[in-house]
Amino acid sequence: MKLTVLVPTYRRSQDLARCLEALQQQTQLADEILIVIREEDLETSQFFAVNPYPSLGLRLITVAVPGQVAALNAGLEAARGDIIAITDDDAAPHSDWLERIEAHFLADDRLGGLGGRDWVYINGQLIDASAHPGASDTVGRLQWFGRSIGNHHICTGSAREVDILKGANMSFRRTALDGLRFDSRLKGMGAQVCNDMGFSLAVKKAGWKLVYDPQVAVDHYPAQRFDEDQRNQFNAVAQINLAHNETLVTLENLAPYQRVIFLIWSTLVGTRSVFGVVQLIRFLAHERTLAIQKWIASMQGRWQGWQTWWRSRTENRHGILVKSGNELNNAA
Repeated sequence: MKLTVLVPTYRRSQDLARCLEALQQQTQLADEILIVIREEDLETSQFFAVNPYPSLGLRLITVAVPGQVAALNAGLEAARGDIIAITDDDAAPHSDWLERIEAHFLADDRLGGLGGRDWVYINGQLIDASAHPGASDTVGRLQWFGRSIGNHHICTGSAREVDILKGANMSFRRTALDGLRFDSRLKGMGAQVCNDMGFSLAVKKAGWKLVYDPQVAVDHYPAQRFDEDQRNQFNAVAQINLAHNETLVTLENLAPYQRVIFLIWSTLVGTRSVFGVVQLIRFLAHERTLAIQKWIASMQGRWQGWQTWWRSRTENRHGILVKSGNELNNAA
């Protein structure tokens, strides 16, 4: 099978160099590697002017629109491989990464998407999976009431079917995509969190199997982001974007009765990432004003996410009605 590797990047040339070095060391080399950069990213352009990596057969793709969604979609449009393997510029795939990916897709023609473990290093230290009891049992799930569970970075054990893959380490069968693209409604100027969640669920909704295999691994060194989302530092806009994106993606993938339950649960309870009332009370004594700010931004994002979902639903329904009316008029 022909293998395409897709890497969106922005102003992180040192991290990108580590990623490309890892791709050079693969036991099975990619047939093409697509690097997607923004027009204004002079740092990365200059990096490739000095380091063209001729042995890798790179193709550079330039986008004008900021954000990871536009970069990923540009890469999907340009990809020629039977399998499209996606990783981040701050990740370094293990040497057997592509070999294992191809083996999975060859073994199961119903496999639409494959993900694996990203071994996360913070300040050079590997995150200790033993500090998260039970995490190895549950990975990449969207629960019936709308809570999403990741754990891709600490999950161990055998390969298993999942609902959600992680953007730093996910690959897809080209024929499973069938026109699917990452959701341009997601908010953010950089990472646009939950784009991997939404895309994974869309592939699964189309009838394909998603599998997580911790042996399909990359080392992940979370790097600086050049947008409002600074990872562990609170920013109201980033919090609103997170809540908006998570709400939108979740509503898109639940049954009607589940959507009602999700809206109630997310408002009253929520998670430590996107606060509901219970989480506000839980963290209020420790974080005080910060907890209130997180809760307000979370509720704003939830409301905006519901509005985006409802507006899209209404527009789609209107479009179907208009199309049906035109077809009836043409038939007459």
